[in-house]
Amino acid sequence: MPSQPASPTRIHAITALFLAAAMAATVGGALGFQHLGGYIPCKLCYEQRIPYYVGAPLMLVAFLAAVLRLPAVFTRGLLLAGALLMVYGLYLGVYHSGVEWGFWPGPTDCGMVVAPSDTGGNGVLDSLNSVVPPSCDKAALRILGLSLAGWNAIASFVLAILAFRGAAAKA
Repeated sequence: MPSQPASPTRIHAITALFLAAAMAATVGGALGFQHLGGYIPCKLCYEQRIPYYVGAPLMLVAFLAAVLRLPAVFTRGLLLAGALLMVYGLYLGVYHSGVEWGFWPGPTDCGMVVAPSDTGGNGVLDSLNSVVPPSCDKAALRILGLSLAGWNAIASFVLAILAFRGAAAKA
């Protein structure tokens, strides 16, 4: 018995659910490196999380729209918005990677981050001497030669392609 191709509504739902999970896992990994691994993010690191913070819930809305069989144009529009968010994430990842490799200068205010709230019983001013804000031009960690910004660029690229493909599936 030949298998029938998946309907566009089903493709939209699967794509949206996968994107929501992948976006949440990607930003969750960054939060894990920060809170469990002790890597203090720089200003650009924080900015790279924004497309994921917006995109994951947006993809859940796209999933619900597909499941509830709202007009396909609505679901496709949400998937397109997710794709554009990931293109923005790609831009941020490439920009930050370029700063780390010295291809172009980073923002002048990159050393400005918030001091941690746990001061070990001391005041915030006492903790300022022990916390060195990270610079955007120094990669805190490289995995297989790429910094976390580089890996974010790759993840954003892949997720953008998947979102564009899901948005292109017509009902």
